[in-house]
Amino acid sequence: MNMQKLLATTSILLLLLLASCSTKEVKYKIGVSQCSDDIWRNWQNAELRLEANIHEGVELRFVAAHDDSETQIQQVDSLVDSGIDLLIVAPNQLQRVSPAIDRAFDSGIPVIVFERKTNSHKYTAFMSADNYEMGHQMGQYIATRLEGKGKVLEILGLKGSSPAEDRHRGFCDALSDYPDIEIVASLQGDWTEESSYKAVKAYQGDLGKIDYVFGHNDRMAIGARKVFEERRLQVSGGKGLPLFCGIDGLPGEQGGIRLVRDSLLDATYIYPTRGDQLLQLALSILDGKPYEKETMLTSALVTHENANVLFLESDEVMRQSQKLDQLQQMANVYMERLDSQRTILWLTIILIILLQVVVVGTWLYHKQSVRLARERGAMEREQLDFYTQVSHELRTPLTLIDGPLTQLAETDDAGKVSPRTAELFDIVRRNVAQLTGIINKMLDVQVSGDSAKVSAETKQMAAALKTGVSTEAPAAPSSNPSGSPQYSVLIVDDNADIRTYLRSILQDRYQLFEAEDGLQGMAVARAEVPDLIVSDVMMPIMNGLEFCQQVKSDIVTSHIPVILLTARALNQHQIEGYESGADAYITKPFSTPLLLARIDNLLRNRHRLKDLWGSNKAEEEKTPKSKPIEQPAAVQEPGDEGKENLFITRIKEILETRMADSDLSVETIGADIGLSRVQLYRKVKALTGYTPVDLLRKARLEKARQMLLTTDLSVSEVAYKVGFTSPSYFSKCFKDEYGIVPGVARS
Repeated sequence: MNMQKLLATTSILLLLLLASCSTKEVKYKIGVSQCSDDIWRNWQNAELRLEANIHEGVELRFVAAHDDSETQIQQVDSLVDSGIDLLIVAPNQLQRVSPAIDRAFDSGIPVIVFERKTNSHKYTAFMSADNYEMGHQMGQYIATRLEGKGKVLEILGLKGSSPAEDRHRGFCDALSDYPDIEIVASLQGDWTEESSYKAVKAYQGDLGKIDYVFGHNDRMAIGARKVFEERRLQVSGGKGLPLFCGIDGLPGEQGGIRLVRDSLLDATYIYPTRGDQLLQLALSILDGKPYEKETMLTSALVTHENANVLFLESDEVMRQSQKLDQLQQMANVYMERLDSQRTILWLTIILIILLQVVVVGTWLYHKQSVRLARERGAMEREQLDFYTQVSHELRTPLTLIDGPLTQLAETDDAGKVSPRTAELFDIVRRNVAQLTGIINKMLDVQVSGDSAKVSAETKQMAAALKTGVSTEAPAAPSSNPSGSPQYSVLIVDDNADIRTYLRSILQDRYQLFEAEDGLQGMAVARAEVPDLIVSDVMMPIMNGLEFCQQVKSDIVTSHIPVILLTARALNQHQIEGYESGADAYITKPFSTPLLLARIDNLLRNRHRLKDLWGSNKAEEEKTPKSKPIEQPAAVQEPGDEGKENLFITRIKEILETRMADSDLSVETIGADIGLSRVQLYRKVKALTGYTPVDLLRKARLEKARQMLLTTDLSVSEVAYKVGFTSPSYFSKCFKDEYGIVPGVARS
């Protein structure tokens, strides 16, 4: 009991220490309720996050109402219920959202109203630009651009929002000083481009008489412009589109400053986001520092004269912000590393404590063992008798198996058996030894519990050991394909016994290579270029599916058929095998005749391309000497993806273009394709039945034959042009190939 209490106390201490060093303290939770989700709000949120990264312990919780007042009311109440320390809110509509803001303020939470006013004075601070002044400035600017005379179309922001109302009042007051400027209509929008597009498109007045369009933000100005562009032919009247302006003046590729720079807007007015200043105000309130209750942000007009400069400046600010963000991320990584080091330190201390606990526990356990030694005596004697009997029942049949095998191995007849029989004999002995080892481990385990349980488990083990294991004797291998050469097969399997067994049934028919996993198998396949591969699927380092994919994608080995031999028998497993490029998929336990038949069939199919070349060569010998002899083309085999054809085509291209080069060699051709001399020889031989040297000579002789039939060049000139350095050797090769000398072939 003392030991258990000590361990329990240590475990609790460990959990407390780990919790204390992994918990990050959050000092302030600030809720941000945005009335919408647009480029302006996203920019402001990004500024808030960037500023929050500078101040440790600040958690921001963002919500967006998407221009829906009821949604914003629910979101504000939810933020308050979540336990925030301060609320930043941009109300969607004055009258409808104000009660929710009042409830937050009355609950003791400081409230910062940003950009849009409310109908209540229950707020801690207010920050915004002067929307009335913006509208007034845009009205004066438009009057100047129109030289005091013209017709203006206004697109209003969301109805009931303070920015829309203030901008409209300022705009109208400014144009009231210009009696010859008429506001033909004030169409209702909701701050989105789509709302402006629909409002202008539904307008019943004559758009052709509009001289200027004022949108309460840049998006609505662009929405109106799209309608005018669609109706350009109807409203232009020869004077083109009217001018357009808006408010926001955001930086970036989608912002209003770029729109003015690119002449899509005539002007805009920067409506500052100032998320950094907003968060600084929030922290001043929470820290009890002095702050201004009313903060009006400065703004500026953007026209063609200053748009490019402002765009470049904003672009530079964005780059610097990105760099700061990267630095903040690096700092976070360093802090995480510091936390990890702290955790390691605490774990080291705890490990020392645990070691002390182990020492004390060992001493207590020793005392208890001495006290219980006498009581265990009788029980141990009973257990010893039980294990002795069980050992006898289990070891006797194993001895009757292993003993005769050992005696057979020591007889004179053992040396007379074939190597295959000796290998199978070794497999049996090795697995008997493995079973013996398993039984020994089972008998060495200390069993706890009552005698009934021990007896039941013993009976179950005995029944399992008495169950026989039948094995199917391998069928005799079928003969090699008729007339085919000695093929080579690569066996890839991490189980040495499986490799030995496969070797025993394949070694009389094929030249064999072996590998223990896919990575080693790929190296052997590239080095030896076997005619066929038999591979397991479940292997370490690189499994059979990955290995098959690499074989089929490598130019050296892509032509080699692959048989996957595995215990994965579900349909989906077979689909994965064929998708990896396998030519055959055989499940375990497998039939030896079936495996041999699959191997023979795949090798026969692979032999088709060689047969084609051989049959053409036979036809050449029967063809009259004066008739042209055509070169065979590569044949698409079932199951491949044309890579062999592409390889042969590439070989022919190299031979055709560089035929006249007498120094052209197998090494040069291999270098152009990316293969070594041995790899090129084996792949070309496997695909065509010819060596690269044979192919080069045949190509040169065929080209020479065509030149003799179609040109007036002498035999010597033709020989040199196709790459022969000796006309006499050329004549000999020509006669060996076609049965006639070059001079007779021309006649």
